[in-house]
Amino acid sequence: MRVIFMGTPEFAVPCLEHLILNQHQVVAVYSQPDKPVGRGRSLASPPVKRAALTWKLPVVQPVSLRRAEAVEQLASFHPDIIVVAAFGQILPQSVLDIPKYGCINIHPSLLPRFRGASPVAAAILTGDDFTGVSIMLMDTGLDTGPILTKAQISISALDTTGSLAAKLSQVAARVLQEVLPCWLRGELIPQPQNEAEATYSSSITKEEGEIDWHLPAIDIWRRVRAFHPWPGCYTRWRGRQLKIIEAVPLPQERTLDAGQVVALTPVRGGAKAAFGISTGDGMLGVLKVQLEGKRAISAAEFLRGQRQFIGAILPLN
Repeated sequence: MRVIFMGTPEFAVPCLEHLILNQHQVVAVYSQPDKPVGRGRSLASPPVKRAALTWKLPVVQPVSLRRAEAVEQLASFHPDIIVVAAFGQILPQSVLDIPKYGCINIHPSLLPRFRGASPVAAAILTGDDFTGVSIMLMDTGLDTGPILTKAQISISALDTTGSLAAKLSQVAARVLQEVLPCWLRGELIPQPQNEAEATYSSSITKEEGEIDWHLPAIDIWRRVRAFHPWPGCYTRWRGRQLKIIEAVPLPQERTLDAGQVVALTPVRGGAKAAFGISTGDGMLGVLKVQLEGKRAISAAEFLRGQRQFIGAILPLN
């Protein structure tokens, strides 16, 4: 069985490795082009490319699969099936038509909920108790194809997009291992999605990370988790960006200005929440921060070096 795998971020790596370890013949790996990163803007390879090269697999990084030459190159691998996991491009019909067993996509949500680019962050932002992985047969729409199977997991109050995506990647790899042989043997009937229940998640921008202290504490807390590790949830202190790395929503016993910083006792906020920030509804207890240009530290350590911070009113966005 000749398999082409398409994926780009770390989420997709366990799926690729499970295919290899289960003796599937991966004839090529497709990933997004290398991108410049950091201050030096040096080119960095995506995680899937790095994994593929470790396994000495051919890697293709097309700018677009809509170009005739890209479709011809893909067809030259003679794939029986294409497996996609967070590749980053919608496959045109000309590609979907190539493999005998079609193209299947691994999506980190319980479709049709949270189609689109940021399903893991969307589940945290919405306050969902559960999310999961869906494996579907692809069509030309955005995550609209019929479902082969789903797997559900709970969302912890400590989960960030980073930690939840890591859990989902392992679930995805196991589910793919189970469902792929069934699909190839013709034992599965794809089930259409219910369009009436469809919701979408859009790409997250860096600007969305800036905190509006008028929002309720529980919403800001969800944003802190959903925007970690990128773009981060941040405010400003003395002209520098201050990231809130870890926080917890707390009740607020007295009226304060939105964005006002207050000291917290260990009994009130727990041993690690050294200070709180007043919000539109409740208090955000802060456990860990990172001042621009510095390493991430505990809130208590930050206060020891920034004694004027208590009583300050932070920008309201």
